[in-house]
Amino acid sequence: MVLLGSIINALGIIAGTIIGLLLRRIPEQMKQTVMVGIGLSIIVLGIDMALQSRDFFYVIISLVIGAVIGELLNLEGKLYAVGKWLEFKFGKKGSENSSISQGFVTATLIFVIGAMAIIGAMDSGLRGDHSVLLTKSMIDGFTSIILASTLGIGVMFSAVPVFLYEGSIALLSNVIQQSIADSLLQGLISELTATGGVLIGAIGLNMLGIISIRVANLLPSLLMIMLIVIAQYLYF
Repeated sequence: MVLLGSIINALGIIAGTIIGLLLRRIPEQMKQTVMVGIGLSIIVLGIDMALQSRDFFYVIISLVIGAVIGELLNLEGKLYAVGKWLEFKFGKKGSENSSISQGFVTATLIFVIGAMAIIGAMDSGLRGDHSVLLTKSMIDGFTSIILASTLGIGVMFSAVPVFLYEGSIALLSNVIQQSIADSLLQGLISELTATGGVLIGAIGLNMLGIISIRVANLLPSLLMIMLIVIAQYLYF
């Protein structure tokens, strides 16, 4: 089922919000320990994905070119700018409705913006592998608990755009899968998985606070690896 990962991700956000509304106070030490555990798991998942490359040299090239493009476009900065604008536009405090808007906008930005949503949805559509989105579901579920304990029920409504966003990418990827040659598809799957795995590992390092990586600026590498694999298939 192509949309399974997206559905579970949305349900994880809803469940986390409900728990967060019931548990208003969560010990800080517990939050940190849980997030460290999730961060370590994400790094291991990223390594496992990265090892699926048939020729890791292509992955390195795509990451280098993608990083240059991402930095020139300042994708990370633009994403944060959009988030700030949305929070300013809809997240003003002062009434129950505005509080709901703030929770909705804040949670949506956290859950939608990032490499994991894109990579996970593509994995669901291309391979029927939902492991990335299932891992993301755990992260989003726990984050929902924290957000709902402070921002309220508006966090729950973010499950809708998350499902639509990830589901659309998964369905599009599935359509692409059915319309290209099998040999090209296998190459795309293995190299996209490997490149995505590097980005997933970077997310895990960020969560552990080991280093601050602008992962959004690496997203163009996913497009680069697709172009490299297609060029190799057509001309070599």
